[in-house]
Amino acid sequence: MLEQLFKLSENKTTVRTEIVAGITTFLTMAYIIFVNPDILSKAGMPFGAVFASTCVAAAIGCLLMAFLANYPIALAPGMGLNAYFAFVVVGQMKFSWQVALGCVFLSGILFFIISVLPIREWIVNAIPRSLKMAIAAGIGLFLALIALKNAGIVVANPATMVAHGDLASWPVLMATLGFALIVALEYRKVLGGVIIGILAVTIVSIIAGQQKFGGIVDMPPSIAPVFLQMDLGGALQVGLVTVVFAFLFVDLFDNTGTLIALAHRGGFMRPDGTVPRLNRALISDSAAAMIGAAVGTSTTTSYIESASGINAGGRTGLTALTVAVLFLLALFIAPLAGSIPPYATAPALLYVACLMTRGLVEIEWNDITESAPAVITAIAMPFTFSIAEGIAFGFISYAGIKFVAGKFADIHPAVAILAVLFVIKYVVMP
Repeated sequence: MLEQLFKLSENKTTVRTEIVAGITTFLTMAYIIFVNPDILSKAGMPFGAVFASTCVAAAIGCLLMAFLANYPIALAPGMGLNAYFAFVVVGQMKFSWQVALGCVFLSGILFFIISVLPIREWIVNAIPRSLKMAIAAGIGLFLALIALKNAGIVVANPATMVAHGDLASWPVLMATLGFALIVALEYRKVLGGVIIGILAVTIVSIIAGQQKFGGIVDMPPSIAPVFLQMDLGGALQVGLVTVVFAFLFVDLFDNTGTLIALAHRGGFMRPDGTVPRLNRALISDSAAAMIGAAVGTSTTTSYIESASGINAGGRTGLTALTVAVLFLLALFIAPLAGSIPPYATAPALLYVACLMTRGLVEIEWNDITESAPAVITAIAMPFTFSIAEGIAFGFISYAGIKFVAGKFADIHPAVAILAVLFVIKYVVMP
């Protein structure tokens, strides 16, 4: 049955290899079951229910990828967008988390339509590479600021806007040690380095009496408080168009870039550079985003950590199926998730931020009309505390600088249209 479903022989793999690859991928991305509930609970969502929805959404996303696209790619609620959900849409813009879930659901519908129609290629090809790289880097800087805030390293200051906190405090010391441990383990290619760092900080804090221990295994918490709680009516407000677009835009480019990178690493890419079953993979992603919002979590997306499983020999959807089973089993460790303090997950956020900011290397620094809008895009995200604002500033500055410089041919019609729409948005709704 597995041979018929996943074409193991055709892909030159075995059941054992695929299962080992699935376990490998799960261990490299399992940190999300601790980090995502911690972030979304800042938006007022019940921690236990979000823990359950994170595991369920990840499992469903992996199953979709396994059976629709037959790729060894795992999905889970994405980093960056969960922070945007909690700290910007809910925390800064003051919308309810139910409305935010509605925005995620609508972005999933639009992503699905774009994936089915040939619009995706037009949009992806329209956005300059420098802006794509800057958006990824900007999200990394945004995550870094949140990580430093959660660790107590950066605090608000009325005179200077930000300042450092009590650097001798327990959270700061533990977050610093946790980050150093994660980086060292990842450098030495220790499997599950991120989750080891999170658990190490938690265990030390519990032993030192700085954190209460709630246990390890128990029956899964109820998902009912967040299940089907999305407010679609509220999400259709005109003022939330930018929010829906931000979820869609980041998910679209993050998924496309991740899928292409993983296809290249796994040897799935054709000689002409195209990826077989790419539309099926994107449809799996868009459906996962919609279902994730329905079960009560932020945007579910493909994980670049799937590369670890591909390196371990994963070549088919059986790898993703294995990850799905492990996420379902993880439902039973909710007490452990509840025992992890925010300063233990902060190092994981900062580590992911470091990985994302390397996109700055691929910006065309020799062309100031490319690099200047990219820098504006990247720094606007943490400084405005909004991914959407960074994207808007990036489009406006790119089109404006290219126009003034006389480089009209570099401005794709889609970029020009979006830039004008963003300007109108700021004029009408400043």
